[in-house]
Amino acid sequence: MGTLSVWKFDSAAGAENALALLSRLQKEQLITVTDAAFVSWPEDRKRPRTKELGKLTGTGALGGGFWGFLFGLIFFVPFLGMAVGAAVGALAGSLTHVGIDEDFIREIRRQVVPGTSALFVVTGDVVVDRVLEPFKETGASLITTNLSTEQEEKLREAFAETQEPQQV
Repeated sequence: MGTLSVWKFDSAAGAENALALLSRLQKEQLITVTDAAFVSWPEDRKRPRTKELGKLTGTGALGGGFWGFLFGLIFFVPFLGMAVGAAVGALAGSLTHVGIDEDFIREIRRQVVPGTSALFVVTGDVVVDRVLEPFKETGASLITTNLSTEQEEKLREAFAETQEPQQV
């Protein structure tokens, strides 16, 4: 079973600073990271900055389409207005079958605000007690959505990026 974990930090740089810890835990085989991204929201910005973490995971399992859609849904839909928001909200309903629901989105939107950051990590095997403690020491708080193997596969299929061969 895979898990989508969201670690929230009380500073705009917290999530980016935690990448070294996440890398170390992966090297120690305490966690298997299959995909990751982070959001940084400095106090003086209207919107957060997002970044996919391919360098940590190699080729991300879900791809930029997933992260772009999820971050758009969480952070940018409120700025688009009611009509666009309603249309995107209908699309968001399609994520419930993969374990991401409106409560999850609302909770992240409520907690990740200017002056904070968040690390989004899709993991496989995790030695929970050995991973939670180091993250708690960073001051992070954890929000998780557990995904079944079937839900994770549906999510990968839904957001698979079609890569056409490049001509040389």
